[in-house]
Amino acid sequence: MNFKGQVVMITGGARGIGKAIAESLARRGANLAIADISAEAAAETSDELASLGVRTTSVKLDVSRSAEVAKAFDDVGKEFGRLDILINNAGITRDALILRMKEEDWDSVIDVNLKGVFLCSKEAVKLMVKQKYGRIVNIASVVAFMGNPGQANYSASKAGIIGLTKTTAREYASRSITVNAVAPGFISTAMTDALPENVRQEMLKSIPIGKFGSVDDVANAVVFLASPDAGYITGHVIHVNGGMYM
Repeated sequence: MNFKGQVVMITGGARGIGKAIAESLARRGANLAIADISAEAAAETSDELASLGVRTTSVKLDVSRSAEVAKAFDDVGKEFGRLDILINNAGITRDALILRMKEEDWDSVIDVNLKGVFLCSKEAVKLMVKQKYGRIVNIASVVAFMGNPGQANYSASKAGIIGLTKTTAREYASRSITVNAVAPGFISTAMTDALPENVRQEMLKSIPIGKFGSVDDVANAVVFLASPDAGYITGHVIHVNGGMYM
């Protein structure tokens, strides 16, 4: 899959899954706009991936703020002249059981995880419609389908992304813009690595494959959906979870 000359914007692209996706696309020739709430982290990742021989830029972006989103996409459009692919990866957690969950923690998770996808997709399709081509890939989660105690806000936001993905896909399929989602399960990150061994073992019991996924497992699915090879797939969710949800 060759992405040479294509322009990709990745929210939450400075670390973790977002960075893995960015690197995978850069190695295939894509030019990158790395957007992140941390300007420093975005700039660092942008500079690092530029060493792969592609054009990169960094964008400080709070995806929950419409004015920031509009400016970010305007800037990227002016710098690169187009936008071929949007990866909506930015997300946060504010975990608590419903009885203890603060309203502001509900609101902040919905604003970043769901409203952010809406705002970024809205700006992206403005550019993609003009060129009659585009790929949008949204990062959902297995908890959108299974639920998870202590994550009512996160589960609701990720379930909302599924509905938003399918609706946007229907609205823009005729313009050669596909919209899909990837729903990761338990992925090895610094957070899961820091869990006590007994907790990790309990989590592993729910995964038929018997191991945590890697950020590259998620990136591989995203890269496929973002490629021309996936041109006849839209409104779909690819589950990357080792079989914990089927």
